[in-house]
Amino acid sequence: MKIDLAKEWLESAKLDLESIKYIIEVEYLTSIVAFHAQQSIEKSFKAIIVYQNKKVPKQHDLLRLKHLIDIDIDIDEDILDTLNMLYIDSRYPSDLGLLPYGKPTIEDAKIFYNLALTVFSKINDAIR
Repeated sequence: MKIDLAKEWLESAKLDLESIKYIIEVEYLTSIVAFHAQQSIEKSFKAIIVYQNKKVPKQHDLLRLKHLIDIDIDIDEDILDTLNMLYIDSRYPSDLGLLPYGKPTIEDAKIFYNLALTVFSKINDAIR
């Protein structure tokens, strides 16, 4: 049933958000915060895609996923693009979580977390 699968996606997204709470203030784990934020947003988008009776694409691009959903979420697409870059780079240990200027700061991590929380909350409200 679509609602059950959508809720499973949301539960998984929530676990990523919960993980971030434990490490958000740890400077050397900011790249991990970014990874979990990207994952939470991706899973939240996929939850609403399922809920809207659409096929979930096997892709991780947050911008593409955002454009597949039919609810308005006013979010900064530049941050989504940044998280896309960090997600791709996370596959290579030497580039793990690096931004053009280096490792994300704690402030970056908080921005990523807040965006993930906003997306999750908006989609959770739409599904529940």
